Amino acid sequence: MALKNILALLVVLSVLGVSVAIPNLSLGLGRGLDLDYYRNQCPNAEGIVRRVTVEYVTRQKSLAAALLRMYFHDCFVRGCDASLLLKSPNKDAERDAIPNLSVRGYEVVDAAKKALEKKCPGVVSCADVLALVARDAVLVVNGPWWPVPLGRRDGRISRKSEANLPSPFANIDQLKKSFWDKGLSTKDLAVLSGAHTIGISSCALVNPRVYNFTGKGDFDKSMNLGYVRALKRKCKPTDFRTPVDLDPGSAKKFDTHYYNAVAQGKGLFVSDSALLNDVDTKNYVIKQAGVSFNKDFADSMYKLGFLDILTGKQGEIRKKCSSVN
Repeated sequence: MALKNILALLVVLSVLGVSVAIPNLSLGLGRGLDLDYYRNQCPNAEGIVRRVTVEYVTRQKSLAAALLRMYFHDCFVRGCDASLLLKSPNKDAERDAIPNLSVRGYEVVDAAKKALEKKCPGVVSCADVLALVARDAVLVVNGPWWPVPLGRRDGRISRKSEANLPSPFANIDQLKKSFWDKGLSTKDLAVLSGAHTIGISSCALVNPRVYNFTGKGDFDKSMNLGYVRALKRKCKPTDFRTPVDLDPGSAKKFDTHYYNAVAQGKGLFVSDSALLNDVDTKNYVIKQAGVSFNKDFADSMYKLGFLDILTGKQGEIRKKCSSVN
């Protein structure tokens, strides 16, 4: 999308009351990506993806969080190359790793890719489709909009053994290292954790923290006692399936309530509460989120989209997102 078209779109979005943010567009644009990459071969690529995404997410709002999570999980392993989307007959691809077994929303990416293949066969990569779907899904639930430079190529390798994603049980040092290893800052950690403002988890990830945190039948003392009691009412000790909101009281709305919850000891995961154990992330949680979160989230998502990308003649343009050509 040309810059003049982006500016025109921003005017429309502003009129509609949608939060918009313009990251530093010079970041990474010399690395093979272009805001108007498909202008000749598939000029309406973004519009096609947006139409499909809006159709799905409008019907099922919970898909917004699922698709955002999918994008993060893809980019954090081998980079933003759609390797998470690949299937393996031996069940040894990224999507078969334990952290990815609960990833969902593949049908949205597949539907967008199918629509593109009808209009512009063999042109738009699955990696670019996923980047656009994640952005547009957030927009549907009143999250911020950000430009998505395009031109990524699809990877041909997907290994279950490489799906070393940040754990919901990770402490702050482990989280910071995971992000630093990807070239992301401590601020990016605090900001992208804010994605938990939407979506759900399950009692399976909650119960160890509220019933047997140190192996002595206790709960994590860093948690708000009232929140622990509420979680115990919802999640019985042998319950591993009941859904639990990531952001208690505001899990369907993209806002800053997540940070309020974390500050009050109501972070669902150890990794959420861990943000209070570092001076920089704690400062963001307490002071900055309410002022600048939408812009910060747009900035960090923009940066995320450049992680270890394939461009030029690297990789391929898959015909189907679930299999190599």
